[in-house]
Amino acid sequence: MKALMTATVVALAALWAGAALAGGPGGGNQASHMEKLAILLDLTDAQKPQVESILQGAHAQMKALFEQSKAAGGKPDFQALHAARQQIDQDTVTKLSGVLSATQLKKFQTLQQMHGFGHRAGGPGGAPAVTPQQ
Repeated sequence: MKALMTATVVALAALWAGAALAGGPGGGNQASHMEKLAILLDLTDAQKPQVESILQGAHAQMKALFEQSKAAGGKPDFQALHAARQQIDQDTVTKLSGVLSATQLKKFQTLQQMHGFGHRAGGPGGAPAVTPQQ
């Protein structure tokens, strides 16, 4: 059973990496990226817009954080940026826990960890402990 889970996670990671690379720097493939994420997480039609909204909100927060840092000029405070990113990541997982099943949330967190969507407060490989509500 553990081998099957490991194989599933590796397959999901490969698909996610392909989706991320296909998206490229233009951000023009956001719909395609969301479709691939929906497949990877096995999202229902009801979950898709909720997850998309949560992820778009997190993206907007990260973009604003980056723009603020850039506008401030000078040397960025990487420690403050890291802490803010951790908080955004944790808030995102908390919000998703109200939408995703335990299995879906675990897959999302695995993808998040494998592809560096933020560094967890728990250190390497540690993710915020959040219990899904479904």
